[in-house]
Amino acid sequence: MSTSDLDKSIQYIKGVGPKRALSLGRLGIHTVKDLLYCFPRTYQDRSKVEKISNLTDGATAMVKGIVINIKSFRTRGWKSIFEASIGDGTSMLQVKWFNRPYQSEIFQVDDHVFLYGKVSLYKQSLQMVNPEYEIASEEDAPGKSVGILPIYSLTEEMRQVSFRKLVKMVVDEHYHKVEEIFTDDIISKHKFVPITSAIKNIHFPDSMDSLKDSKRRLKYEEFFLFETAMALRKRGIKEVSGYKFCIGKNVETHIYKLFPFVLTKSQQKVISEIHEDMCSERPMNRLLQGDVGSGKTAVAVYALLAAVANGFQTAFMAPTEILAEQHYRTLTLMLEKAEVKILLLTGGAKTKIKKENIERIKQGDIDLVIGTHALIDKGVEFKKLGLIVIDEQHKFGVMQRTRLRQKGHKQMPDVLVMTATPIPRSLSLTVFGDLDISTIDELPPGRTPVETYRVPVKKENDAYGFIRKEVEKGRQAFVVYPLVDESEKLDLKSATVEAERLRDEVFSGLNVGLLHGQLKPELKELIMSDFVNHKYDILVSTIVIEVGIDVPNATVMAIEHAERFGLAQLHQLRGRIGRSSHQSYCLLFGIQKSAESRQRIKTMLETNDGFKIAEEDLKIRGPGEFFGTRQHGLPEFKIGDIINDFDIIKLARADAFDLVKEGHKSKDSKEQMLLKRIMESFKDKLDLINTG
Repeated sequence: MSTSDLDKSIQYIKGVGPKRALSLGRLGIHTVKDLLYCFPRTYQDRSKVEKISNLTDGATAMVKGIVINIKSFRTRGWKSIFEASIGDGTSMLQVKWFNRPYQSEIFQVDDHVFLYGKVSLYKQSLQMVNPEYEIASEEDAPGKSVGILPIYSLTEEMRQVSFRKLVKMVVDEHYHKVEEIFTDDIISKHKFVPITSAIKNIHFPDSMDSLKDSKRRLKYEEFFLFETAMALRKRGIKEVSGYKFCIGKNVETHIYKLFPFVLTKSQQKVISEIHEDMCSERPMNRLLQGDVGSGKTAVAVYALLAAVANGFQTAFMAPTEILAEQHYRTLTLMLEKAEVKILLLTGGAKTKIKKENIERIKQGDIDLVIGTHALIDKGVEFKKLGLIVIDEQHKFGVMQRTRLRQKGHKQMPDVLVMTATPIPRSLSLTVFGDLDISTIDELPPGRTPVETYRVPVKKENDAYGFIRKEVEKGRQAFVVYPLVDESEKLDLKSATVEAERLRDEVFSGLNVGLLHGQLKPELKELIMSDFVNHKYDILVSTIVIEVGIDVPNATVMAIEHAERFGLAQLHQLRGRIGRSSHQSYCLLFGIQKSAESRQRIKTMLETNDGFKIAEEDLKIRGPGEFFGTRQHGLPEFKIGDIINDFDIIKLARADAFDLVKEGHKSKDSKEQMLLKRIMESFKDKLDLINTG
């Protein structure tokens, strides 16, 4: 790659200058190369313009017409509306934009415009609402062949026509300077177009086929670079010296005797994988996924006890104090006969006690430390940390997980991260691409699947009556709200207000408790403990009980305003019940106004399978929202789509891992150059990307 030309500041390109360079900088464009790799958001095929008279209700189409008249006004709610009447000689089309007052500065009567959007029928007239638009320019003049035009994601002050001219000028002058990074073998194997053709045609395709070929090539390249970084990190971890644990039959027998239940075949399979990791000289870097209630904690206990039996300290990190406290109670009870010294370390502990506990950890007096982010405080030191278990790992940032691993000092401790949010296949190859993945895919015997129902407004009283009947059978119930207190902006029921109403009116005579995140830690612990001990029949709560709360006697999960919760959250909440042989019920209250919320509720009604739900959740929300892009080291791919491009991801990953496996042996200059480029691109991230 001709770095002198492609790394040239965009400011010095003809027609740019300092002021325009600032605007381009806001799009992440600082160099010529940045502009070449600023790919279009979509395309318009202007050879396929529809006549307005041919438009039908529900169709998506492009039209070209003349602005006949324009009008701007505000509604009673002070929302701005801009309307324009467009004619093309065959008929008229009404166009509306909501909350875009600047449209009046763009559209003028007699302007020729292109419009692209969905057609609808309103008061017997055809209309488009918030369509994509562009004022026609000289490139659209009669006699000129326009064809497929790129449409870019721009800021408000930028215009498609002027930006497209800049891109055209830069592409024509520099596209041939982009150097090929792939070997002839890879290009030939996958029938890729050369990188120069891909860059040219991604911006200005001469056909839909050439556009398709260019997209495929560039998506592969983007995924390949990322997957190679994943492979390098995975290899790097394997090359680091870790602890080799000795787990003989005597140790295993002793561990299994502590379990008050028989492990499922799936749990046994996962334990076998963990056993193999821990007996290796290389550090374990494993993700354990399993649906809610599948028995992940029991598997983690095996690993913890194996490490303690070898004379090592262990750390168990949970995202909230409530969950850390519950793990502390559960493990203290389970390991009562194991002579394991267990300590709870949270941010809410009193200063004097916390100092004493930190000193005990440093001296090696504690075998198992259970805690929250307090575990990664600077003052916390371990004498000999051999294993780290991280629960609900998606709640932690990359840096937090890295800092805990660094507590291992001389050698890298084994890491086991757990999640009850199953990982969709595409994310397992990207976000978690450097981890070995184990899956518990069966529930313990005796569990009855939770029955889920949608509760329409007119049936709410019937649902409350049903909850009362369950309580009269000796069972308990959760009632969850999205808010702690009432909000003036949102017309939603709140936990505090509704707790009073439910206690005084709906469930009078029953014991109703209230739990939310704003309570002091000691009070939260007391309320939760009282609910576990059946001092409350019904617990009104917020999302604070989403993960980890285990109350086998609770058989009803009533979720108010279910439309306000994400699909993964709804499934996690449902997972708080169905933990005994009693039939359990999840009741979804609320009005689903949007198509997205209706789809979420539909999915909840159709399946209890966490893996299917995770895939659907990823489709609805996209990868950034699913886990949080920044938090998990997943780059915002410019052209690749980890939901829809799964086949390309698989190809890229296989090739990337092969390259890293053989790269240190290969003398191929391109392979060496490629590895060098990836090391440079990801040098700041290779230690952070997806640290379990």
